[in-house]
Amino acid sequence: MIEVHATAKHFLGMPAARFLSEYWQKKPLLIRNAFPHFQSPIQPEDLAGLACEEGALSRIVMHDRERDAWSLRTGPFQEEEFPGMPHHDWTLLVQDVDKWDPDVRALLGYFDFLPRWRLDDIMISFAATGGSVGAHVDQYDVFLLQAQGQRHWQIDAGGNPPLGFREDVELKLLREFTPTHDWVLDPGDMLYLPPGVPHHGVAVNPCLTISVGMRAPSSAELISDYLDTLVADADDRLRYHDEDLAPPRDPNEIDAAAMARVVEALNALRMNDPDRLGDWFGRFITTYRAAGDVAPPPQQRSRIELEWDLEHGARLYRHPFSRLAWRRARKGATLFCTGADYALPVADARWLAAAESIDGAGYAGLSEAGRDTVMALVAQGHYQLGMAEDEE
Repeated sequence: MIEVHATAKHFLGMPAARFLSEYWQKKPLLIRNAFPHFQSPIQPEDLAGLACEEGALSRIVMHDRERDAWSLRTGPFQEEEFPGMPHHDWTLLVQDVDKWDPDVRALLGYFDFLPRWRLDDIMISFAATGGSVGAHVDQYDVFLLQAQGQRHWQIDAGGNPPLGFREDVELKLLREFTPTHDWVLDPGDMLYLPPGVPHHGVAVNPCLTISVGMRAPSSAELISDYLDTLVADADDRLRYHDEDLAPPRDPNEIDAAAMARVVEALNALRMNDPDRLGDWFGRFITTYRAAGDVAPPPQQRSRIELEWDLEHGARLYRHPFSRLAWRRARKGATLFCTGADYALPVADARWLAAAESIDGAGYAGLSEAGRDTVMALVAQGHYQLGMAEDEE
């Protein structure tokens, strides 16, 4: 079954555990009416305005149907460009809209059946009639929620689809695409695609599409980053050694005994140490594909002032580009925030990783180590102070 209808109880059309077991990273799924009576949290003009911001990641893809030619432009764009755009065959795409708009960010709460550290960003696209980015394939999971208008989707869910790219365009478009399924999505419908499924979406009329994408580092990225950590931390005294050396039969041969010693030298780096590996991965995944930098505030309030503010109704709000996760350690837990790590009690690490904001009661409920960590994160810019309404 590749098409289901959502229910009042299950917006995926089934319990999350069944979706993960039968569909996640296995096969596509179209969920009709996943979000009934859906109202887009953002309008096309808001998206265009965001595409003009210096820090936003935006693109415009245009298609010349007569020549089947594609062009790509990257932002930031100028506001005066949009009124003169044609009424057909172009698409505006903006990455990380969840970092800029709290109403868009709120949609992430529906995807709590997935580890939050697997979620990459929410990209939103506006397409004029006929607008598309061409037939392509992604190497990550994505949920495509129709927000406004209608989009015609085609996918190739067959086995071993051709994945060669066209050489005449700068976009990675498929040279061959033979769809096996064909749908028109209305607002509130959602299409899930696992990695490696060729797909092609075309706007039936002016439309907005919300893409919730997942982080999927390649094995090369994982190995490269972990090896950098191992090399940086390596003890120079740990070396290849052969005190058991016997006269070789052939002095030019790298024999089995030599290779066994190589393996022993590599094992001395503790590549399989679960705690060392876990700490590295927590730092890595909270910085992987980070789209924006977090910087310390230009003026720092003292700890006494911050704590007084919290006691009197202020809150600390997490920076939208700050990523948090946690894992259990031999003693307690480790909290990760955008590449840094902090040793904490489990309760503190769990609570802080989930907290989008911190009020006085939440802060007071933390251990001393937890409060110290909050202050360190504030100093680095990961939390910003919001005063009570009567003090604003």
